[in-house]
Amino acid sequence: MEQQYPSALLEKAVAEFSKLPGIGRRTALRLVLFLLRQSDEEVDGFAGAVSQMKHSIKYCQICHNISDTDVCSICSDARRDVSKVCVVENIQDVMAIEGTQQYHGLYHVLGGIISPMDGIGPADIEIDSLVKRVEQGGVDEVILALSSTMEGDTTNFYISRKLEHTKVALSVIARGISVGNELEYTDEVTLGRSILNRIPFGNNQ
Repeated sequence: MEQQYPSALLEKAVAEFSKLPGIGRRTALRLVLFLLRQSDEEVDGFAGAVSQMKHSIKYCQICHNISDTDVCSICSDARRDVSKVCVVENIQDVMAIEGTQQYHGLYHVLGGIISPMDGIGPADIEIDSLVKRVEQGGVDEVILALSSTMEGDTTNFYISRKLEHTKVALSVIARGISVGNELEYTDEVTLGRSILNRIPFGNNQ
């Protein structure tokens, strides 16, 4: 039986919250009622922060990580090792690897992985910009830190072929991470060791 709402405005707010991943209508209702009990200033601050994030956030011109400026804080940090570029699927993976404090190079966020079943091909993700970045020089090693899935392995292979002419060293994170696991859900110790114990690409094929 569909739940009846005493207010159309309440129902609309619940419908919007339930669009968020992992949020069902019951949880959405609980969140909306919580906000309803807060002061106008707190709710306006919440809504304003979300709106400002959506309209003002940028993507780094170099690595495609999210940023408040045209170049993110990682790419602009003079202490980072610019000779190493770690290729990841998404922004959450950057945050997960940074949380290990074991990697001090730069990143390249693909924005997805090759997945024909989902209609995602090489042109839909940031592979060409990675190739151009390596071709510009200064990069000695590209670390492929994608999930250990068929799609992740397909993307690794495609990138290796596209970078073959550059002679850059290619490596993959050690398979301490279970097949099919996503980096953001891997504990920091395991992920840190997987990066430190990375192996040349091809040795794990």
